[in-house]
Amino acid sequence: MKITIMGPPGGGKGTQAELLEKRFGITHISTGAIIRKAISERTPLGLAVQDFIAKGDLVPDDVVISMVKERIAEPDCEAGYILDGFPRTIPQAEAMESMGISLDCALEIRVEDDAIVERLSGRRECGKCAAPYHVKFNPPKVEGKCDKCGGDLITRADDVPEAIRERLSVYHAQTEPLRRFYQERGLLRTAKGCEELADTTKNVLQALGVE
Repeated sequence: MKITIMGPPGGGKGTQAELLEKRFGITHISTGAIIRKAISERTPLGLAVQDFIAKGDLVPDDVVISMVKERIAEPDCEAGYILDGFPRTIPQAEAMESMGISLDCALEIRVEDDAIVERLSGRRECGKCAAPYHVKFNPPKVEGKCDKCGGDLITRADDVPEAIRERLSVYHAQTEPLRRFYQERGLLRTAKGCEELADTTKNVLQALGVE
């Protein structure tokens, strides 16, 4: 099974990718993980990426996709793989196709913007030990204080509503057009993202036709 998993920031892509990895024994990979591995192993592509990063430049799509192709050729991807949040744009998806990177489906987790804002703006993090909390879904025992170390809980700068809506705007403009791209190829599968993790997982498995 070869999947790309798409969805808005905070929509649960990473969590569902990890669950699918365990259930089906396929490899969960992201471009971030690929880049870190290539740089640490000092592969030719890793060195090329390192040069772009050192100069403060964006890594070109063809370089990133070459790294993806190199990564999925490794033995642990023989049974399949999950590309987490990649491709992010139609040019990236077209380049993947031209380089022979095949997919069995593009799984989209759909979550309304207001729900995403509620999820992300409610996140809190301990300023000392970085333990995660949520004011609604995982509140601390004492408001504003970490259960583990007693540190003050903080809101990350990118979790304020204005920043979240800006990230969502970028997602709608750049990544959402991939829905039609994969729909035209008969690869799109859509699952509703729910408040409860188990409900989202059930919808994902149904969308994949395995439950």
